[in-house]
Amino acid sequence: MKRILKIDEWFHPDGFPISVERRDPQEHFEAHAHEFSELVIVTGGKCLHVTGNESWEITAGDVFVVSGQREHEYRDLVELRLVNILYQPNKLKVSLFDLPSVAGYHALFTLEPSRNIRQPTKGRLHLTGKELAQVIELADRLDSELKNREPGFGFMATAAFMQIIGYLSRCYGRNPSPDGRALLRIGEALSHLERNIHREVDLDELANIAAMSRRSFLRVFQSATGTSPLAWVIEQRISRACHLLRHTDRQVTEIAFDVGFNDSNYFTRQFRKVTGLSPRDYRMRQGSV
Repeated sequence: MKRILKIDEWFHPDGFPISVERRDPQEHFEAHAHEFSELVIVTGGKCLHVTGNESWEITAGDVFVVSGQREHEYRDLVELRLVNILYQPNKLKVSLFDLPSVAGYHALFTLEPSRNIRQPTKGRLHLTGKELAQVIELADRLDSELKNREPGFGFMATAAFMQIIGYLSRCYGRNPSPDGRALLRIGEALSHLERNIHREVDLDELANIAAMSRRSFLRVFQSATGTSPLAWVIEQRISRACHLLRHTDRQVTEIAFDVGFNDSNYFTRQFRKVTGLSPRDYRMRQGSV
């Protein structure tokens, strides 16, 4: 039976959705999955990282994200040292602002953790010594806020966490490994979709951005995201609509047009398909204004 690491075992009782676990050194730990996501920063040593039927060596400077559902473990440990940043994506109530326009963000935090990726995530983000030192400094700041829990720690810890996310996203884009370039190209296509979320999906344009044929782009996009470009865009539009329904009193039709739908009836059908509720029922369930 697969071991699942539980939220209440690894996060503070106050419910704050970010936690830091340092392993110096990392001891052998049986194969497991999580109820949360995990950003892993390898600060020293090496080992074999095993997930599913795939395995690859990780060394100091490697950074990767493990989604909650994916089982993994470390084998053949040699003085392995880690900084694990645990987080609950659904409870992080922060705006990403323009971060989704950064291709490296999608490559590291959207595509790499996907269960749909068939190839191993070997060496996609490997930090230089200077970059690793910068990330460790930011992680130290985050860890200090979480340990001391002084007034306003939630804001400060979230800010430090977002700095780490932003910095790593930039690093991915600046120095992609050979294995990571294909994902980065798909990340660039996702960034383009984010910036033009209101436009109709142009597959030829996206394939050109990813430097692939249309057929290859569709195949790689489907494999990496588990869905088609059009379905991905619709999910993003529905996600934005959910936010507006929860936090504003704007009319449903107005929200539909605002997030990129030209037909309010089509919006309602797609909203129900994604959430299982009509927009009005969703608003009532959420206790919105």
